[in-house]
Amino acid sequence: MKPSLLLLHGALGSARQLQPLAERLAADFEVHTFSFGGHGGQPLDAARFTMTHFAAEVSYFLAAHGLDQVHVFGYSMGGYAAVLSAASDPGRIRSITTYGTRFDWSPETAAAETAMLEPAKMQAKIPQYVEQLQQAHAPTEWHAVVEATAAMLRELGEAPPLHELNLSRLSIPVQVLVGELDKTAGVESSRQFAAYLPEATFEVLPNTPHPLERADLPGLALRIREFARANA
Repeated sequence: MKPSLLLLHGALGSARQLQPLAERLAADFEVHTFSFGGHGGQPLDAARFTMTHFAAEVSYFLAAHGLDQVHVFGYSMGGYAAVLSAASDPGRIRSITTYGTRFDWSPETAAAETAMLEPAKMQAKIPQYVEQLQQAHAPTEWHAVVEATAAMLRELGEAPPLHELNLSRLSIPVQVLVGELDKTAGVESSRQFAAYLPEATFEVLPNTPHPLERADLPGLALRIREFARANA
C-alpha cells in the first residue's frame, strides 16, 4: 500500500496549482489535495479566512479521510498551515516538506507582502494575472479573495501563531526548502526558523525564485519522495 501524501497550495492559489506536482508523485504516493476555504471556488467566509482556520482545515481533511501518519508538502502559505496544524493537532502528520514558506511574520513583513494586494493596482499593473485569479476562484470574485488574503496576512503579522517556543516542541521531521532567489520567504529567515525545529533539514535551491510554477518540479518531487521515504 502506498503511503499518503497531502499537497497544500499557496496564497491566492488552489488545488489545481498542485496538479503537475501531484502527477509526478502519483506513482509513489496516494496523493491528496484540496483547496482552502475561499480558494478555488470554495465559499469565502471572511471570519474563517485566517491562518489558524486554514491549519484547522488540514486537520479536518485528515480526520475526514481517515489519514494518519501522512506526509505533507506545503507551498508557501500551505507550508505554514501544515506546520501550524502539526503543532496544534499532533499525531496525524508523519513529516512535512515546506517550499517557499515565509515564517518571519511581523507588522513590517505583512505590510511589505500586502503592498501589491490592492485590487485597483493589480487590475492596472497585472491584468493577465487578475484574469487567472478570476478563473481560478470563480464563482467568488477575485478581488474578494485578494482583500481577504491581505487581511489574513495583516493578522498574521500582528499575532503570528508559529514562534520559537511551539516550533521547538514540534517532534516530527520537517524539510525546509527555499529558493536562492526567493524574496518572499527569504533564505536567512527560513534558515533561522528551521533552526528552531528539533528535527529539521534545511536546503537552499540554487537559482530558484518563489513561484511554484518556476520551480524545478522533477527536483522538488525527488526531495519530497526521498524525505518521506527516510521518515516512513
